[in-house]
Amino acid sequence: MRNYTTEAEPTALVRPWLEPLLPELIDFRRDLHAHPELSFKEFRTTDKLVERLEAAGLAPRRLEGTGLTVDIGEGPIATALRGDIDALPIIEETGLPFASKNHGVTHACGHDVHTATMLGVALVLQTMHQESPLGGSVRIIFQPAEETMPGGALSCIEQGVLDGVPRILALHCDPRIDVGRIGTRIGAITSASDTIRIELSGRGGHTSRPHLTEDLVFALAQIAVNVPAVLSRRVDVRSGVSVVWGHISAGSAPNAIPGTGFMAGTMRCLDRDAWKAAGELLDEVVHQVAAPYGVEVRLEHTRGVPPVVNSEHETALIEAAARAEIGEGAVVLTPQSMGGEDFAWFLAERPGAMMRLGTKTPGGEEYDLHRGDYILDERALGLGIQVLTAAALRTIRDL
Repeated sequence: MRNYTTEAEPTALVRPWLEPLLPELIDFRRDLHAHPELSFKEFRTTDKLVERLEAAGLAPRRLEGTGLTVDIGEGPIATALRGDIDALPIIEETGLPFASKNHGVTHACGHDVHTATMLGVALVLQTMHQESPLGGSVRIIFQPAEETMPGGALSCIEQGVLDGVPRILALHCDPRIDVGRIGTRIGAITSASDTIRIELSGRGGHTSRPHLTEDLVFALAQIAVNVPAVLSRRVDVRSGVSVVWGHISAGSAPNAIPGTGFMAGTMRCLDRDAWKAAGELLDEVVHQVAAPYGVEVRLEHTRGVPPVVNSEHETALIEAAARAEIGEGAVVLTPQSMGGEDFAWFLAERPGAMMRLGTKTPGGEEYDLHRGDYILDERALGLGIQVLTAAALRTIRDL
């Protein structure tokens, strides 16, 4: 196994192959941005990808509903690369000339760039292979429905996209990192993410006589405060278990204790084992906290995704590729994110890594993901293609 942590190569290999294709790929990304599609509804996106890949002489395989895979090269698979293709139910506010034509839907998370990047990798590798056989093959997975829980990755895995695959790599746009750089981290780079919904019911009444009621407003408050506190003492504190409530509602009058109430939030965690342990404890803890108030509890705990945990070898592989293609200063340490990402399901099956692709114009305005005004520096597209193509070529070299 090659030691990528000490390797350095001074010259970029991919850029000359990419440059003739880059204008087309930018146009392709803009077309995707103008026609975003929600999870499991990416029909046009899938069709466009299949059309372009077939035009390049490749044989993409459609997945059930939406999404596809394509193998480039011949022989054993050296690596898989994953790009997610869905958009978000958000109104676009960028004012770009290629802004979304589908009102209420936009690529506010950069998946249009992810998709165009993976198309670019496929086209560059195919051009290289036609010039001289690669000596192995690369599988690219265009995955639907990353923005749903527990994510479209599970459906892809069930359809065999990892068959014969020894490792898998991915990227995600990051508006905090300047274009020209990528962010990496060994270990957990994103968090597990579950959804919690709790409904309480009980005998309501006048606020002057709470002892004659099951005071569920007070019970909601105790659950909101004490469930996160109890879990923090029952699960290893180093795992970063975080329960945060986003919705609490009950009642309509200041002098009436209602008979029903509702709360919802998320549970996040940076450790897979602790995520499992916290999930098993949740029901017990919620009921124990609510028990003194006599309310009836209905808990709905929806498992989301585990954390994305980058392997050391594959992270070093990406870093070496980035330094060779972009330069020694191309790699920065990225902070851990408490956001969820269903690429974790692939990493539960195979070793691999996800890199952060810098999309911020140096000195320019700062944006955030999942916002309608998110604008990225399009130079990031070519850089993402360079790094992941170079990484894929290195895995073929190791066959």
